[in-house]
Amino acid sequence: MKSDLEIAQAAKLKSIVKIAAELGIKENELELYGNYKAKISLDLLKRLQKKPNGKYIDVTAITPTPLGEGKTTTTVGLGQALAKIGKKAIICIRQPSLGPVFGIKGGAAGGGYSQIVPMEDFNLHLTGDIHAIGLAHNLLAAFVDNHIFHGNKLNINPQAVTFRRVVDVSDRALRSIVIGLNKEGAPRETGYDITVASEVMAILALTTSLKDLRERLGKIVVATTYDGKPVTAEDLKVAGAMTVLLKDAIKPNLMQTLENTPAFVHCGPFANIAHGNSSVLADQIALKLADYVVTESGFGADLGAEKFMNIKCRVSGLKPDAAVIVATIRALKMHSGKFTVVAGKPLDPGLIQEDLDAVRNGCENLQKQIENMKYFGIPVVVALNKFATDTEAEIDLVQNLALKSGADEVCTSEIHALGGKGGKEMAEAVVRACEKKSDFKFLYPLDAPIKQKIETIATKIYGAKGVTYLPAAEKAIKMYEQLGYGNLPICMAKTHESLSHDKTLKGRPTGFTVPIRDVRLSAGAGFLYPLLGEMRTMPGLPSVPAGEKVDIDENGKIVGLF
Repeated sequence: MKSDLEIAQAAKLKSIVKIAAELGIKENELELYGNYKAKISLDLLKRLQKKPNGKYIDVTAITPTPLGEGKTTTTVGLGQALAKIGKKAIICIRQPSLGPVFGIKGGAAGGGYSQIVPMEDFNLHLTGDIHAIGLAHNLLAAFVDNHIFHGNKLNINPQAVTFRRVVDVSDRALRSIVIGLNKEGAPRETGYDITVASEVMAILALTTSLKDLRERLGKIVVATTYDGKPVTAEDLKVAGAMTVLLKDAIKPNLMQTLENTPAFVHCGPFANIAHGNSSVLADQIALKLADYVVTESGFGADLGAEKFMNIKCRVSGLKPDAAVIVATIRALKMHSGKFTVVAGKPLDPGLIQEDLDAVRNGCENLQKQIENMKYFGIPVVVALNKFATDTEAEIDLVQNLALKSGADEVCTSEIHALGGKGGKEMAEAVVRACEKKSDFKFLYPLDAPIKQKIETIATKIYGAKGVTYLPAAEKAIKMYEQLGYGNLPICMAKTHESLSHDKTLKGRPTGFTVPIRDVRLSAGAGFLYPLLGEMRTMPGLPSVPAGEKVDIDENGKIVGLF
């Protein structure tokens, strides 16, 4: 059996100029990075502004398990399948962080015969956007400390600097550091976040123009003064330089799938920390070029999809026509609590044997995620990634339970093994769902009090019985309301491994109370992000990092990337 990398390297790629031409993109609207990837000029959006939008589909999932559910593979496969049934489709997807690529997860180009290619470029540096984001972020961090060193005219309290540095590597040793020990600055505690958790990344993903980007960067709050006033990037006179560093990164990247379906790859914020969606600009352009646009939200529907609806759609003004929730039989069995997965050891045989009780119990998680998407008033399609070990009785059980819980369609797909032709049933179900009447609505009004918005998400989306606030969170909420930031949407930072804040609570937990440890501000991105439980903004590497297997042979061919 061929590996994903071998499949990708054997792909018959079209010139990216030809992919663009088939979409109606002119050569002068392309900036080529070799033969198979290009940046798209934002002038294209201006040229197409009067064209009607295509259908807008968000792919999400049940709560992730160590087995993987195939959400990205489904996103890619659905785009290919829509093309197979004669629809003009574009995929919009995030660029992966190098932290997970060399850490525990590996790449994020999809899998099998549903991949973005060249997958090596996709998973590695691509066109350098993440490096530009990291540089712009760290330039601002350097300006903060430089300003304090050179007399501190803005009266910044060094102990109230909230802006940390970033690096796109999973490095737990940098979570907490002390700077200024060289006697050339005020020593203080700070730390590093992973680049995809940067507010600059969130801003780039949510911006709608170069002018909007410049304004948002200027609004970033980095610290407060000794008398409690916010200090921004504009105050430090660095927002212009940051925008210059991002003048190319703002342009979406055009790539293709194994079946030459076009794909926009742009931005990559994590959904357990930030809003977890690719860029607004990529979606806006794609919707003018295609009949169907398939985008993907990070992690489960309680994270990326909730933020897609409440944050991204508020910024873009776009309304989704349908949501696709991805699941597998074996992942649902994991949510029953009956099985565990131990790294490096064979799967429990029970996961590949018929077990209707485990499927029924695990489906509680799927049922909750269907309920979550229905809160937003849109049609829901459940897509089961099919394995050879799934039985008809298990599939029928999932279909019955999902339909009873409000799903509009339930289908199986074999897009990993068969590519687009293995997803025709799913594509047809999505087309039917998009034709249904949608009554899209947000979960909460922006003018609601901060605590009310937090509690609405916790009780409705997570199923919590209530919320508690630690002193730091109480203090932050009071300060943000006094400073005029109370009308921002909420971007919850919590574990992706459970509907709750506690990763050990599987399935559909009930009776839990969500602790809000702190609340932080992303004024430029335009949201507040509460920290739930022990949520971290810098991952660590596992005992056996994926990077150990990555190498290059004497012919320059990459090996071990997955």
